[in-house]
Amino acid sequence: MARGQKVEIEGRELTLSNLDKVLYPAAGFRKADVIDYYRQIAPWVLPHLAGRPPTLVRAPDGPGGPRFFEKNCPSHHPDWVDTAPGNEATGGTKGCVIEELPALVWLANLAALELHTHQWTLADPAHPTAMVIDLDPGEPATIIDCCRVALELRETLARLELESVVKTSGGKGLHLSVPIIGSGATDEEAKRFALALGQLLESRDPDRVLVDMTRSKRPGKVFIDWSQNDRHKTTVCVYSLRLRERPTVSTPLVWSEVEAAFDAGDDEALTFEAGDVLARVAEHGDLYADSLALHQNLPAL
Repeated sequence: MARGQKVEIEGRELTLSNLDKVLYPAAGFRKADVIDYYRQIAPWVLPHLAGRPPTLVRAPDGPGGPRFFEKNCPSHHPDWVDTAPGNEATGGTKGCVIEELPALVWLANLAALELHTHQWTLADPAHPTAMVIDLDPGEPATIIDCCRVALELRETLARLELESVVKTSGGKGLHLSVPIIGSGATDEEAKRFALALGQLLESRDPDRVLVDMTRSKRPGKVFIDWSQNDRHKTTVCVYSLRLRERPTVSTPLVWSEVEAAFDAGDDEALTFEAGDVLARVAEHGDLYADSLALHQNLPAL
């Protein structure tokens, strides 16, 4: 693609710029590659963005340069990119509504490399569609330690007859999600339940698990971040690129992959880059689809 190329996508005209600029030098991954990744992943990521205006992490020079969060839709957005009405849950910010391919490509052209979403949708900001737990390892703990905790969480949830889905953060950790579509649970109830799960695991293994948010206590442990369920917080969207040395992606997994990585002690087994993810969806489809489909109720505490 040439610099400043005009393209038409689904009837929308866009001008794509600086396409040969390398954003991920370690991989030789250009802005054109970023745009092409989001173009190809669109059928799988757009359902997860629908009704969830993302907070953007823009990095015009890639991971090695400055980055900034953008909650409001940029003022220069095309008139065909809708903006969300500000509400209490977003503190009045008006994000971009990204539900079609041209809008996603437009964001990619802005070097919005990361997309972060809320657990609720615009249709019902008072009730999340999932309870999420972010497993964050404090060095020298690794993603393998997160696998151990995730597998224990899955087992605990299964005893409560709750199904869960799991994805990589695209970095060192894992995200576990319990779909609660239509349950009527509030963000506070989801947060309390996530905290209770974390406290249970911490009580079993306090030397390796914690729920305290004090960063100085995290080295060597897996932090179970229950606070991600706060209505105002966002979590990186599944299939989003990450601002790391290479173009890694927050990638949905099947539980057998978590088990295999843990058994092998292989830190690299759960690292997937853009090309890997495109191959995975071509073969398996959306392994995170249950997060948009399962109707479950959280047990009363």
